[in-house]
Amino acid sequence: MPTSAVTARTPAEAPEPAAAPDPGRIARRRRLAQWGFVAPAVVFMLLFFGYPLVRNVVMSFQDYTPKTFFTGEAPFNGADNWSNVFQDALFGKALWHTLVFTAGSLLGQFCIGLALAVFFSRRFPLNGVLRSLILLPWLVPMVVSGIVWRRILDQDTGVLNSFLDTLGIAGHTPWLTSPEMALVSVILVNIWIGIPFNMVILYGGLQEIPKELHEAAALDGASAWRTFRSVTLPMLKPVVTVVLVLGFMSTVKILDLILALTDGGPADATQTLGTLTYQNSFVQLDFGAGAVVGNVLILISAVFAVFYLRANRTEGK
Repeated sequence: MPTSAVTARTPAEAPEPAAAPDPGRIARRRRLAQWGFVAPAVVFMLLFFGYPLVRNVVMSFQDYTPKTFFTGEAPFNGADNWSNVFQDALFGKALWHTLVFTAGSLLGQFCIGLALAVFFSRRFPLNGVLRSLILLPWLVPMVVSGIVWRRILDQDTGVLNSFLDTLGIAGHTPWLTSPEMALVSVILVNIWIGIPFNMVILYGGLQEIPKELHEAAALDGASAWRTFRSVTLPMLKPVVTVVLVLGFMSTVKILDLILALTDGGPADATQTLGTLTYQNSFVQLDFGAGAVVGNVLILISAVFAVFYLRANRTEGK
């Protein structure tokens, strides 16, 4: 049989080694891919947050009137808008009401929400059903809640005063028509609305605390209060911070609830910075003054955010 000839592969016929990838090119592609994911969010923030913010600051230094919408002319008037707002006695009153309303609402919502979260962290029949029912105030639109509570708190035909009458208690309390009671009533209604949110977030935080820590505290003879103060609260601190920050951001600028309940009255007793911005801009049509009050609200939120970030950074170190 003829033997098959084996041809040796010459060096010229050997496959060329693949070129090594360029590290710089890979890094550029990766950077482009990263920016591709980030770019939509950046564009969204610039269009819907950055531009309105800058426009609001510019408007606070302009003589912006309804005529401006037709002519486009809004001459700069320096710091006249700021001076007029700060010299208005109503601004100081609205600022004080905002602080009282925010502090009272946050305190009530957090304390009651934490108590309910601790209560529902224990197993008992109908636990899930009751937790679901407590969520209802949070799911109802703010305006609807305000209208319902306005009917409930009505001095003459309200359900609350009628109920107090049946108990033999003074049932003609002017909840929303008395300057002394109106702000307290609005705070109580806002507490009722915010309790479910606080309860849900704090309840989730309680579920993440290892049960072994509570068992160890019980073995050491710690009381329930001591365990809560020394174990539960420190472990819950990150969640508490989130709840308070989100609560502050949503409460300090609240508008629709107050408009539905009192419209800023009576005698400006429930006027806050949020309602004052609305009144200046859309009732008196003084858009420059409204922009000034809006900028003050933004400044307050920014200061709060800076303190929050610095506190978190200090804790991290």
